[in-house]
Amino acid sequence: MKEKPTTKLCKHCKSEIPYGAKVCPKCRKKQSSKLKWGIIIFLIICIIGASNGGNNDESAKMSNQNNGNEKNRTEKSETKNGNNQTVFKVGETAEYKDVQLTLINYEESVGNDWGKPEDGKIFVFPEIEIYNNSDREISISSMASFECYVDDYKSDFSSNAFMAISTEDGKQQLDGSVAPGKKMKGVLGIEVPTDWNIIEIYYKDNVWLDSNFSFKIER
Repeated sequence: MKEKPTTKLCKHCKSEIPYGAKVCPKCRKKQSSKLKWGIIIFLIICIIGASNGGNNDESAKMSNQNNGNEKNRTEKSETKNGNNQTVFKVGETAEYKDVQLTLINYEESVGNDWGKPEDGKIFVFPEIEIYNNSDREISISSMASFECYVDDYKSDFSSNAFMAISTEDGKQQLDGSVAPGKKMKGVLGIEVPTDWNIIEIYYKDNVWLDSNFSFKIER
């Protein structure tokens, strides 16, 4: 009688396995290993996808926020000046955050015994009215609240000009606090070359920190 075989060869890996085995132990081990790595790779892909999705959401959120901020800045710059006007001339009023500035006029001066300009220069006194239509008190300083450029060159306000104007009847510096609903009118003192052409004045108080307008005086 022929003896029954006890082993056989695996059809896939050709390894010798028990005759009655339905699954090759080596092939099962390889399949388990492949399945394990497949699961690990799948989880890694899911984690990366979730991370990128979160970043995209955050980027979209930041983009929307930036767009919102940009929109707010645009709305602020438009304020109540109507048609995005940013440069104002003599007689015109700039309004921002319920505070109005009007460049009433300006005059030139050679000074007086109290203050005289340097040789080749003259004083220019822009007269400005401020109306505080807000619900808070605001502070104004001739020297600190304004920035001036003469023919594109930065120009500091002149103490000699302020000394000269302080002795003129009906003239005062633009300094002090303005209560809600009240007004202030005064002048700035600028020492400029006698052949000046353009003076630009910017308001830089904290209340107006993000304003973008200027007053422009053309000779």
